[in-house]
Amino acid sequence: MSENNNAAKTRPNFNKGDGLVPCIAQDYKTGQVLMLAYMNEESYNETLRLGYAVYYSRSRQKLWRKGEESGNVQKIHEIYIDCDLDTLLIKVDQVGGSACHEGYPSCFFRKLEGDDYVVVGERVFDPNDVYKKK
Repeated sequence: MSENNNAAKTRPNFNKGDGLVPCIAQDYKTGQVLMLAYMNEESYNETLRLGYAVYYSRSRQKLWRKGEESGNVQKIHEIYIDCDLDTLLIKVDQVGGSACHEGYPSCFFRKLEGDDYVVVGERVFDPNDVYKKK
């Protein structure tokens, strides 16, 4: 049986639910999961055009160019799509060393130990220094 590898016809299905697809960002060198965000069709197209991660901010209801305030951008190396065409995995070079707005390399810096989550990551920057109130 032959698989159809025509990538031009395969695109994320943004027509489900709210028009957003989850996007997992992973460090392309280490494999560490950095964060989970969402893309709509516009942010996906911008990501392809720029070669840097552009997400859709559900809280701000607008495009979010990763690193627009902090400088911690995500340079795209590879993009994968799941079997249902509704989840993306992007392998990135995390420029600046931090994907998390709380200053950690990964947003997954707390680990369940017993009945509580404890911080197991090391901060790269102080968010109060980077995200100054305007």
